[in-house]
Amino acid sequence: MAPRLLVHTRTTAYRHDSIPAAVDAVRALGGFETDAGEDPATLERPLDRYAAVVFLSTSGEILTPAGRERLAAYVQSGGAFVGVHAAACTEYTWPHYGELLGARFAGHPAYQPGRIRVEDRDHPATRHLPAVWEFTDEWYDFETNPRGSVRVLACADESSYEGGGMGADHPLVWCREQGAGRVFYTALGHAAAAWADPVLLAHLRGGITWAARLEHGTG
Repeated sequence: MAPRLLVHTRTTAYRHDSIPAAVDAVRALGGFETDAGEDPATLERPLDRYAAVVFLSTSGEILTPAGRERLAAYVQSGGAFVGVHAAACTEYTWPHYGELLGARFAGHPAYQPGRIRVEDRDHPATRHLPAVWEFTDEWYDFETNPRGSVRVLACADESSYEGGGMGADHPLVWCREQGAGRVFYTALGHAAAAWADPVLLAHLRGGITWAARLEHGTG
């Protein structure tokens, strides 16, 4: 039986038009069964049957108190959590979520082309990438630099676009351990067009397989 993903897309703040394309792209990755939806009650039920929980451009306060407890316990006990793009704009009133993800969204400049510097290619999410990845996105800034508490995989090159707010060290993709579980986050994926890009899809697939321990040698 294929591993199952729970893809949650509830928004109570800004809603990305790309969410339907992103969900379709995750369903088409292959190798997974995917449950996608926006009902917060889904997170109140046991999550152990899922290889990973994916927050896909969620925003605002989306979890009930019971859902918060269930998600925290799931990851702490060995579950996988994957945050994509606006997952960093989620659950600002729950301190544990900021710790779980690694950093919170602070703002972004205009959607525009730029460059990503891949600094760790010894990871399933980045090993297929060039050292410099040309991409177009919103280039999220974060309230704090997560380096030191996460394993940084790739950074935004602020010299390649206008309006960056974090300076020379601008993590954009990272992973971390939480208890017995694993967390992966990528800030990419704003536009629907991105979800037709096989390079981005391989990037996300690698992040999911690492977090869910579905690939050998992904320590």
